[in-house]
Amino acid sequence: MADEIKQNAIAAAGAVYYLFGATGDLARRKLFPALFSLYREGKLAEDFAVVGLARRPRTDEQFRADVYESIGEFCRYKADDEALWNKFAEHFVYMSLDINNVDGFRELSALTKKLDAKFSIPGNRLFYLALAPELFGSVSFHLRDGGLLESQGWKRLVIEKPFGYDLESARKLNEQLSQVFKEEEIFRIDHYLGKEMVQNIQVIRFANAFFEPLWNNRHIANVQITLSETVGVEERGGYYDKSGALRDMTQNHMLQMLAMIAMEPPSRLHPEDLRDEKVKVLRSLRPFESSKEVNEHVVRGQYSEGSLKGKPLPGYRQEDSVNPNSTTETYLAARVFVDNFRWAGVPFYLRTGKRLPVKTTEVVVEFKNVPNNVMFAGHHDLAPNLLVIRVNPMEGIYIKINAKKPGVDNVIQPVAMEFCQSCQVGLNTPEAYERLIYDAARGDSTYFTRWDEVAQAWAFVDRIAAAWRENSSSLQFYPAGSWGPERTEQLLAQDGFHWWPVNGQDEDNVIWISGSPNAK
Repeated sequence: MADEIKQNAIAAAGAVYYLFGATGDLARRKLFPALFSLYREGKLAEDFAVVGLARRPRTDEQFRADVYESIGEFCRYKADDEALWNKFAEHFVYMSLDINNVDGFRELSALTKKLDAKFSIPGNRLFYLALAPELFGSVSFHLRDGGLLESQGWKRLVIEKPFGYDLESARKLNEQLSQVFKEEEIFRIDHYLGKEMVQNIQVIRFANAFFEPLWNNRHIANVQITLSETVGVEERGGYYDKSGALRDMTQNHMLQMLAMIAMEPPSRLHPEDLRDEKVKVLRSLRPFESSKEVNEHVVRGQYSEGSLKGKPLPGYRQEDSVNPNSTTETYLAARVFVDNFRWAGVPFYLRTGKRLPVKTTEVVVEFKNVPNNVMFAGHHDLAPNLLVIRVNPMEGIYIKINAKKPGVDNVIQPVAMEFCQSCQVGLNTPEAYERLIYDAARGDSTYFTRWDEVAQAWAFVDRIAAAWRENSSSLQFYPAGSWGPERTEQLLAQDGFHWWPVNGQDEDNVIWISGSPNAK
């Protein structure tokens, strides 16, 4: 089976992959498994090398053992073929590096030349900085001054979020990177853009003729985007307390999904055309002009003590490395508007938070109902039609329509049809990091964020952050294990709407069409 997969795969151009932060959690959980999956599927040929870089000392053998352990725990493929594993592992080397010492980068350059010769690598360089954003600039300067950019092949810089702390810090960081790399060489990762169903949004919209004519304010009542987590801050308390839901989730993941839903059809299937359309959406977001507007349209919450499935849960202020008087938000819900001809007047409701009842990422598109007192609407309480795009953990598309109840006259009930992608292909779909590393190695920037996207997103959320600094009393508390502060429901009720159930937790009176995975 592995050989069949390899035969159908297109390998990325050979390169040296530099993993800064190679002993960190991101490398262990995501990057090593992604590289092994790419190799297993033939998307990495034999002309590559991976250099693990971190401060702590490790031998090559120790590093490879760490990679092996990582794959066994987190990869969708297992390293059970000894010959395949040995071939893969020989491409991995480790170097202890003080990123503040340019001499270490010169040593890294010398090591690179040996790897180029050993694996016949054509001088291509991919630098993956799994580091704190304040280090991006200085590392980039040392890459240049250490001679690592003096090669005949391409060079690309992959950097993780957060890209800055606000618009001002992001702009300074971008100015530093621009002194070393061109914009087209900078790949800013938002791993949500690598998820299968997020990428499927544009296919659902633009490859189906019956959606596009309805995809506007004449037919859509509202759009709901939910990104909920059941976990708390865990071991990330120190980082999260300086970030919060606004910066950690809303500025990137939530606004990126909104842009994918609201964007106009790009003129061509070209990365820059698609990114141009996303930027237009972010520019069209109605800005909050005052603290009063922020308070009217945004709910800021923090979880307190509670329980989930009978298990007691601590409050945020009781978590490790969190200030016991912290006002950092762990929950955000917002009503935002995209002021253009397609979407004028349609509310987009966003909510994200920690310690919520269900882990899920979903987009619900609620269509306007049929006219009141006309035909069936005059005699029945008709439910609106829904299109639900399930991103995580289950992947798929769910459509709810109204239909006659079989065997009964004049009784209408909601019925659901679902394509469960996870049920069809299993849970072995490629991870987001696999897709994004593969795209970066091929120079495909479609699902990476461009600088003007980042700037527009920061400009929007900075107004919210400023209003919260002025009014610390805007923080509301919600019990861990609940769906957030009570005012979150009021946010939609003011407009005559409500939050729809997520993750398949639909109303009891919905009938699943025979053959659907959730059919009752």
